[in-house]
Amino acid sequence: MEIFNCYATAAFGLEGLVAGELRAMNLPDVRAENGGVRFSAAMEQVFESNLSLRCSDRVMIILAEGKCLSFEELFQLVLSVPWEKYMSGTESIDISAKCARSRLMSPRDCQSITKKAVIERLKKKTGRKVFPENGPSFPVLVSIHSDAVKILLNTSGDALSRRGYRTWNGEAPLRETLAAALVDLSPWKSGMPLYDPCCGTGTILIEAAWKAANRAPGLTRSFAMERFSFADAAAFSALRKRKEQECDFSRIRGIGGGDIDPEAIRLAELHLKQSGTSGLIPLRNEPFRQASMTEAHGVFICNPPYGERLSDRENCRKLYRELREMWARHPGWSFCAISSDPAFERAFGKKADRRRRIYNGRLECNYYVYYGSGKTESD
Repeated sequence: MEIFNCYATAAFGLEGLVAGELRAMNLPDVRAENGGVRFSAAMEQVFESNLSLRCSDRVMIILAEGKCLSFEELFQLVLSVPWEKYMSGTESIDISAKCARSRLMSPRDCQSITKKAVIERLKKKTGRKVFPENGPSFPVLVSIHSDAVKILLNTSGDALSRRGYRTWNGEAPLRETLAAALVDLSPWKSGMPLYDPCCGTGTILIEAAWKAANRAPGLTRSFAMERFSFADAAAFSALRKRKEQECDFSRIRGIGGGDIDPEAIRLAELHLKQSGTSGLIPLRNEPFRQASMTEAHGVFICNPPYGERLSDRENCRKLYRELREMWARHPGWSFCAISSDPAFERAFGKKADRRRRIYNGRLECNYYVYYGSGKTESD
């Protein structure tokens, strides 16, 4: 059984969460670094990580890595990979590249050199001269940072945030992997009440519900690795079946949300249906000023408007003050919000008990966590 050196990519600030997920899967050699997490895994475990990871962007196999100061060195590094082990020769070779702070700064040239080296190796090892590329995609990423090069095989294909339940986005969409991270970074645990007072199209609510139900986020989508010539389709199918059996939607309790926009609620209802949680998460078409929780303890999690445009900023800060008033009516509840506004705490009127820098896309944000009465970070 071959063990691969793997790399789960993650948005800045979420690497520790992804490392925790991989350790919970009992995978060895887990080590977080900027931009992702290294780990070791057999092919079935790579597939399981694609099915199960909630906060990672993609799962890669590291085929080669080294320092390259010239295109010739890049060519030789790519040539050293045993491509004939992983390809039948009919795949559509899909090369992408990203370069930062390196001598090799042209992604297009790196793509061209890489593909040339792949074909050269396949010709030499297989004796074939023609490669029609009419088969499934074989996605390879050349990642270069400070002259350090990784040749990566993208086993996920589309980003892992593409769960399949969200077909329409609201005005300020929150990526599913980030929504899952906000849930994980909050004081909320499965079985506790959770309410999103600015729920938009329901992403935070669905991610919390899937976590409560132990529903693998990649359960109903496909991955690039399923079409690799060296894939074990039967093993992958059995693993997917096991994950289906581990899911229990009856464990979804106490999760709900509200939004002032009726169109957002309509889209949220659609997404709940597509996620399999319809009827399990009550939604209210109301302003959060009217929110009234009957439970004594719980957690508010929200992604309020940030006010990126100066003309909107004062309105957003007024909204933050009103969120504080809502929270004040529920002293036993914790409150969590993500915002890019550096004046969030001042507008909210209280310094956060815990703050974490994370990114919403390319936007630098902070995640603010306020504990309810009697709640401490160790709880």
